[in-house]
Amino acid sequence: MTSRGTPAVPSRPTGGQESAPPPPAHIVINAYADEQLRSIAKRMKERLNLYKEKVVDQYASSPEISPPVKERNKQAEEERIKKEEADQKKKEEQEKKKKEAEQKKKEEEEKKKAEAQDETKMKRSLMSKLKDAGWHSVDMVLKPVETLMDPVLGNTIDPFTDRRYIAWLSLVTLAFNYNTWFITARLCFPYHTEGIIPFWFVLDTLADLIYLTDSILFQARKQYVKAGDIIKDRVVTKKNYRSTDRFMLDVMSVMPFDLLYLRFGFKSIFRINRLLKVDTFFEFSDRLESIMAKAYIWRVIRTIGYLLFMLHLNACFYYVASDYQGIGKTKWVYSGLGSAYLRCYYYAVRSLINIGGLNEPHTVFEITFQMTNFFTGVFVFSSLIGQMRDVIGAATAAQTYFRSSMDGTVDYMVNNHIPSLVQNRVRTWYTYTWDAQGMLDESELLDKMPLVMRTAIAVDINLSTFQKIDLFKGCDQQMLVDMLLRLKSIVYLPGDFVVKKGDIGKEMYIIKSGAVQVVGGPDNSIVFVTLKAGCVFGEISLLQSSKDGGNRRTANVKAYGFANLFVLEKKDLFDILVHYPESQKVLARKGRKLMKAKGPAAAKAEVEKQKGLVLFGPKPPTPKMLRAFGGKNFLAKIKVVFYIHVQ
Repeated sequence: MTSRGTPAVPSRPTGGQESAPPPPAHIVINAYADEQLRSIAKRMKERLNLYKEKVVDQYASSPEISPPVKERNKQAEEERIKKEEADQKKKEEQEKKKKEAEQKKKEEEEKKKAEAQDETKMKRSLMSKLKDAGWHSVDMVLKPVETLMDPVLGNTIDPFTDRRYIAWLSLVTLAFNYNTWFITARLCFPYHTEGIIPFWFVLDTLADLIYLTDSILFQARKQYVKAGDIIKDRVVTKKNYRSTDRFMLDVMSVMPFDLLYLRFGFKSIFRINRLLKVDTFFEFSDRLESIMAKAYIWRVIRTIGYLLFMLHLNACFYYVASDYQGIGKTKWVYSGLGSAYLRCYYYAVRSLINIGGLNEPHTVFEITFQMTNFFTGVFVFSSLIGQMRDVIGAATAAQTYFRSSMDGTVDYMVNNHIPSLVQNRVRTWYTYTWDAQGMLDESELLDKMPLVMRTAIAVDINLSTFQKIDLFKGCDQQMLVDMLLRLKSIVYLPGDFVVKKGDIGKEMYIIKSGAVQVVGGPDNSIVFVTLKAGCVFGEISLLQSSKDGGNRRTANVKAYGFANLFVLEKKDLFDILVHYPESQKVLARKGRKLMKAKGPAAAKAEVEKQKGLVLFGPKPPTPKMLRAFGGKNFLAKIKVVFYIHVQ
């Protein structure tokens, strides 16, 4: 080593022999790190050797000691449980904090809501008190007028059945139509001249008085239904009316905007709020339809009114357009000659109905207006025509059903070659049934009604007749009502046999209209009695059994003219008697009495017949010689030959 610290160069050996160079010296930078690295390298070599041995010998095991499986599982389970408990505890704390926050927020919201409700309630209470005080003052002012009208209108009004209310609605509807038609006409046409203004003022005042009277005296008295009860207390009906939207519209419809005449002059635009009374028109329409026998007539009139009003509006628009373009300046606009309204209405009719023959528009405004007219006319008239078709179709639905039924029956008879006599009788039955009842089967209409309504109709028509029948006197009244509901209406043509002698009796008959005759004789030409409307026959056969022939008909009954009869079948009667055992005993007792009364009469007739045979003697038999020569019918052949010879 030199003085500068450089390593000394080793000297070469002498004698001509060269030796291997010595290994380089190991450089140690850090003793501790060097020791650790050497230890790691040593362990890795040992492990490498161990793995080599294990590859050679697969049963060789690692020298490291493994912990028992149970102990490892136990430790892992404890760690998992501790972790789950910690997570659960943390989650519960978070949920608790969240619930506390939500509860606090909810309490704050409820507190604010309660405060707002209290404030609103106080305001409403104050407003309600002021409102009640105001209405009380109004009622005190109107009380003399209401008291004066009580004897005429009553305490309250039934809006569905009171004809006086419907008549009043017609007057209010007239006032509404006056405002609807003339406000628009006066708004567009120059009808506010100095000479006509007083006339308009009087009519307007009269219409306003009708509006006020309707709101004060009539609408406040209308009964209404609440929870199934009909409210008839005037104080309650008045309060109910004042809480409805219709009251608000009625109040707005009579607001005196007419006072603006003083500032802006006499203009009908200030009366446009009178059109808010439109609910009265539709109410009147509904009430009128409910009381008319042929409601379709009013529907047709109403549809035509819609059409005329649309033409009226178009006439008003045309005059305004002509005034905007200049009256008489072009051939398309109104010329200014004659009645302005009639000329413009004539144009509206030809334009909306697309008749043609109109003057050609030239300006853009005129072309636009005319095209709008054409499109509006197509839409409006197609809608009105469709509505008219529906109205007429609904009005003739029953007659259409009658015609289709009759045509189908006639086609069936023609296809099956039914005799013409039978076909004519079938046609006669259809025609008479339709003319007499307006329908083919009354039960189809009655079945659609509730039981209470059917019972009321049946009682009104037939109960008095049933109570006159001797067989049913003393029976339960409710049983008679049940029997009325089982009656069926049948129409018989002139000469039709209702029952024939010897037939099994399964029905009893009540004559609704027309008459029947009890006939007999060889050709049923002898009339014993004629039964008219309200009479009953065939009732005894309902109660007699067939073992002794008691339910056989004892006479022929045929229709005298057209006869409409109610029929009650035996099965229906027995179904009813199951529920009325006392009435069943009464009917059985009366049936036996009637049969006993009938029995002696029949026995007496048989005795009289035997007496006649004794008096005149029996008819002698045909001689044996004649029977031998002529056969069994020899005498009959002789009679025929004798008759021909005489002729």
